[in-house]
Amino acid sequence: MTTRDNQRQRLYDAENMVRDVLDSLAQADVPTFDFYGSSLLVPLERKFGDLESIQRYIDAVLALNWVRDTWPERTVLPVRVRKRKGKVHAHYEPLTRTLAVPDHTNSRGWAMREIVILHELAHHLDMSAEHHGPVFASTFLHLVREVMGPEVGLLLTDSFTRHGVAFGVLATV
Repeated sequence: MTTRDNQRQRLYDAENMVRDVLDSLAQADVPTFDFYGSSLLVPLERKFGDLESIQRYIDAVLALNWVRDTWPERTVLPVRVRKRKGKVHAHYEPLTRTLAVPDHTNSRGWAMREIVILHELAHHLDMSAEHHGPVFASTFLHLVREVMGPEVGLLLTDSFTRHGVAFGVLATV
C-alpha cells in the first residue's frame, strides 16, 4: 500500500517561492531581503555547471560531521548523480540511491542549483513513508538552514508556514 503524498504541492509551492527570492537576490548588487521590516543579508545560492560538480557537492555534504552524526546509517550509502532525460523534474531513485537531474542541455539548468539538490538529497536521508511529509520537510529545512545558511532557512521556514507545510519532527536514524 502506498502512502498518499498529501503536502507535495504545498511543499513545492513553498520551495518555488524561496527559489524566486533567491533568483531575484542573485540579480541584486547587495543580496538583501526585507523580511517583515528587517533587512536580511542572504548568502548567494550555489549553481552547478555540470553533473560532476553536483556529485562533488553531494559527497561533501554527506561527509559533513553533523550530517554523519544526524543520519549515520544513510550517509555511509553513496549517492550517485545521473543525467535525467526529461527536463521538467529532478528526482531521487531510492533503490539505486541515484539523484537524476536534468542538465543545461535540456532545461537551461533550472535544477542545477543548490536548493533543488538539497531537496533531492533530503529524500535520501529521510526514510519515512511519506515522501514530502513532515519528516521530509524537516530534513530538507535542516539541510537548507545548515548548508545554505540560517537566513535561507528562515525564508524556507516562513514559506512552509505560509503554504501550510507541516514540519518540525526531525527523525534521525
